[in-house]
Amino acid sequence: MADIRVLCVDDSALIRKLMNERLNALEGITVIATAPDPFIAAEKIKNMNPDVVTLDIEMPRMDGLTFLEKLMKVKPLPVIMASSLTDKGAEQTIKAIQVGAFDFVLKPQPNSEEHSVDSFIMELAQKIRSAAKQSLQKKRFSTDSTAKSKSSVSGEASERIIAIGASTGGTEVIASLLTALPDKTPGIVITQHMPPKFTKAFADRIDSMALIHVKEAEDGEVLTNSTAYIAPGGTQMLIRRVRDHFRIVVNDDPPLNRHKPSVDVLFDSVADTGASGTLGIILTGMGADGADGMKRLHDAGCYTVAQDEASSVIFGMPNEAIKRGGVDKVANIEKIIEILQSSVS
Repeated sequence: MADIRVLCVDDSALIRKLMNERLNALEGITVIATAPDPFIAAEKIKNMNPDVVTLDIEMPRMDGLTFLEKLMKVKPLPVIMASSLTDKGAEQTIKAIQVGAFDFVLKPQPNSEEHSVDSFIMELAQKIRSAAKQSLQKKRFSTDSTAKSKSSVSGEASERIIAIGASTGGTEVIASLLTALPDKTPGIVITQHMPPKFTKAFADRIDSMALIHVKEAEDGEVLTNSTAYIAPGGTQMLIRRVRDHFRIVVNDDPPLNRHKPSVDVLFDSVADTGASGTLGIILTGMGADGADGMKRLHDAGCYTVAQDEASSVIFGMPNEAIKRGGVDKVANIEKIIEILQSSVS
């Protein structure tokens, strides 16, 4: 098979040099060019037709989000955003995914093992390979971006739990699911693989579009109806039964399956609650995080649903859950929305 042809766009000469040298050293990937800004990148895309583009968020002359919006209108390509670990970077990256970016990676952070140069290149290469295989049509879900009034949110403790896990491609799917729900739903807990800062930006963005409340979870909160709680990046989130209600636990436990937050951690804890009427949903994502947890939910009598291959950006996590016998129903996004809507009391 021919190498994946990559164009790297970044205003940092150091990052461009790093990507060029380290990615070219990997099998199956060739950096055909680099560009210091979107204006030069536009010419190289036109003349060289890369398979995948990596795009910096913050650049002079034109920022990455503005360029992405223009690119998706005239020549849609798989784009991986390279972001910094800042509030602004997180907000812009979440917007970029909504506009059409395939995924994002965090740039290397000084004195950080988790965000080292090696881990950056490894993650970027993995996502380049995945992006090159995917149809852009798989990312086109319906999301109502109109601001809604949350007029009838009750705030009552939820008697049931809806647990959702996702990774690559999950942000857009989760937005589609939550913005399609009426405002009287059981409490929803969500683990989406994301770093710190990004989960709050993600939750805030969906909250502005949904009838239900969507927020980054906090330790000690009681799970309430009409609210979706996103596991904070860089932590683990669990659910505990406390007498007649369910309480959220957010802690600093170590990664599981290399993830923090981990879907398996959430699903395992939900299975332990013994809550009747629990619904478990595993969505698009790389790897196997959540597959064992889905089996535990299934064995505990919960109804479990996996996103189908046709609508998944990456079928890894749902496929592993199916293989391990933990899935009652395989469904596309429209069917999953119907299942969620039917859960409203």
